[in-house]
Amino acid sequence: MEILLQQIINGLVQGSIYALVALGYTMVYGILGLINFAHGEVVMVGAMLVLSSLTAMLGWGVPPVLALPISVMLAITGCMALGYGIERIAYRPLRHAPRLAPLITAIGVSIVLQNLAMMIWGRDYHSFPQLFANTTHSFGGAVINDIQIIIFVMAVAIMAGLMVVVHHTRLGRAMRAIAENQHAAQLMGVDVNRVISITFMLGSAMAAVAGLMVSANYGLAHYYMGFLLGLKAFTAAVLGGIGNLRGAMLGGLLLGLIESLGAGYIGDLSGGFFGSNYQDVFAFLVLIAVLVFRPSGLLGERLAERA
Repeated sequence: MEILLQQIINGLVQGSIYALVALGYTMVYGILGLINFAHGEVVMVGAMLVLSSLTAMLGWGVPPVLALPISVMLAITGCMALGYGIERIAYRPLRHAPRLAPLITAIGVSIVLQNLAMMIWGRDYHSFPQLFANTTHSFGGAVINDIQIIIFVMAVAIMAGLMVVVHHTRLGRAMRAIAENQHAAQLMGVDVNRVISITFMLGSAMAAVAGLMVSANYGLAHYYMGFLLGLKAFTAAVLGGIGNLRGAMLGGLLLGLIESLGAGYIGDLSGGFFGSNYQDVFAFLVLIAVLVFRPSGLLGERLAERA
């Protein structure tokens, strides 16, 4: 029972990160019908910006309680600018092109960002500084630490805030109108270009926070960290129903649980062959199964719920 509870806790923490990144995919797809494969690299840039600014400010003697929020805000600002630039330069000129063109462009942007990050921050792994005492708590025989609690609470709060924005603000109504019918929304006075740019910026801001969460959880950041994370978040979005905000959240949490339970239990049954080193296999097995048996995802693609 203790092992089951531990795997559930690990899965929920990891799944909350997947859900946060998956929301970036599903928001863009909901409006443009575009898979932004560069989104994982935005997460990586966010992590690198947080680490760089944190290291610099701690070296200047800034207290950690002040250095962390400033670093997070700098990373969010940088990622929002990056998201705006990606949409404005790479995707907007191809908005009415055949769907294959923006897809190839998205892969190209991902490769460009990876190589730029490698040139700026190098190939080495960067350690996340120990800012506070990371106390461990025991719960029913399972263990959870302060960082994991903060990650889960922050992810849930951000997802709840996004739902409020989409369903209860003027910006959210404009997003849903463009998702329903872009040309009709434009005729009704919605500034389509502005709303799409803001959508990319919102997704990039959440990506920056997700980058902080990943690097804080594992204690490391790397120029290549966004690639696999982005693929898993895309899998989570497809699992829940890409274009559906609630589906992205559900898909992320479920994928985290599937990975954690699969690595913990199937790994034991296979004599360790499918252990934690093979947990990525379960994510892509889920993707294959969803595409074969339920391509629309668990909650389906509902236009009214698109962002």
